[in-house]
Amino acid sequence: MDIALEEEIFEPASPSSQYLNSSNLSLSVIAVLESEIPIEYEDSLPINLLKDVFVPINPRFSSIMVTGKKGTKKWKRVEVNYQDHIKTPIFPTQKPIEFYDECFSTYISNLAMEKFPPNRPLWEIHVFKYPTSDAAGNIIFKLHHSLGDGYSLMGALLSCLQRVDNPSLPLTFPSRQKLNLNNSNNNKGYISNFKIVPRFFKRIVNTLYDFGWSTLKSTLIEDDRTAIHSGDDGVEFRSPVLVTKTFSLDSLKQIKANLNVTINDVITGIVIYGTRLYMEGVNKETCNGKCSALVLFNTRALGGSYKSVSDMIRPNSDMPWGNHFTFLPISLPKLTNNKSNNPLYFVQKAHRIIDRKRNSASVWLTSKLLDLLRKLRGPEATARFIHGTLKNTSMALTNMIGPVEEMALANHPIKGLYFVVTGAPQSFSVTIVSYVDKLRIAIVVEKDFIDPNKLKSCIEYAYDSIFKAAINSSKVEK
Repeated sequence: MDIALEEEIFEPASPSSQYLNSSNLSLSVIAVLESEIPIEYEDSLPINLLKDVFVPINPRFSSIMVTGKKGTKKWKRVEVNYQDHIKTPIFPTQKPIEFYDECFSTYISNLAMEKFPPNRPLWEIHVFKYPTSDAAGNIIFKLHHSLGDGYSLMGALLSCLQRVDNPSLPLTFPSRQKLNLNNSNNNKGYISNFKIVPRFFKRIVNTLYDFGWSTLKSTLIEDDRTAIHSGDDGVEFRSPVLVTKTFSLDSLKQIKANLNVTINDVITGIVIYGTRLYMEGVNKETCNGKCSALVLFNTRALGGSYKSVSDMIRPNSDMPWGNHFTFLPISLPKLTNNKSNNPLYFVQKAHRIIDRKRNSASVWLTSKLLDLLRKLRGPEATARFIHGTLKNTSMALTNMIGPVEEMALANHPIKGLYFVVTGAPQSFSVTIVSYVDKLRIAIVVEKDFIDPNKLKSCIEYAYDSIFKAAINSSKVEK
């Protein structure tokens, strides 16, 4: 049951691991797998699955973070008592679904606030065996962000799962190839050559502007206090509330095709429009206050492709396991009478913003800035910089790509999954993940400050409005 160690083994903690687990910033990832059938593990979760598959993926799963004599942090290998890492909450039986919905919501909120014991590896699994409105049971993975970024941790998680249709085959993922909107103009011979120079200068201007504004947002400029941004100190220590919403990928693809944009543009536009509608419904005086969303990027995407877990843990990997991320704040479009009557504006605006950011190297420069700051002032100063960036923006927005096949964990088919990031000094965050033919968004808000159900309703209304407008615009064109 345990990993036995004959001598102490230390491994240097990466810079990103140090500033994601510091006195200034401590982030965790909570991933929820929704079981299609009742969870009937005799011993909560098969220990062999963790012992033989999950923990061996990376030494960090069997290590704790310790501070050396010179203040540098290291990973120290320890014995893993698997029973300490598996929690199975007990609630009264034979209760209505609504009772367990409330129990689950409260359990997730409490789990987000709990700190990991310093003497155990930084991961836990919670088995919620009671049925809720969304699932027959839930398996919750909580992992500290210092263990790795979303793609590292998602890869580790998926290593424990198998395809339902054929367990011998690997899970596959949808293509990340970008939609090319200018195919007809990309091969025009000498005409394209004349476009290179202005495009180059445009990239420089965009980069300088975006990088300058991003740096100012991290240090000096804070968003207005609005219905989604309290701006209070210590928000990260207040209880969060979680709600989720599922969209059909086929419906989103219809919008995408009719507007000639990307799925990312569509869901970003829906979230922004729904957020502005919520702000208007709560307080019209501040509904058009200056707001920005901090969009998180994985630098593996900047390289063109993501690496598998086997590639990441391979010695001398060009993109090793760890935290490879950067960020960029984007301004939320304001809601005016003309724009509220044209919901497609928010998708089109999202498309223009995202397309413009692609023509900027600011995201790359930000990652280099973090590295330079760490070298000059240390990981604690870098953590303060990231903390300031989060605090000065109104919301965080990040997405991941999930498998296209249905999967199972220890013979329990998974009907849905989602993840959230906790511990950030923000009142509002949205995480997005695809799975099979669905796209799931998880909304985390500051308790007693943002009404999660009203915000969810506004995002649902935004989706309905955008879908209808996109379909109607297609009919008009025909």
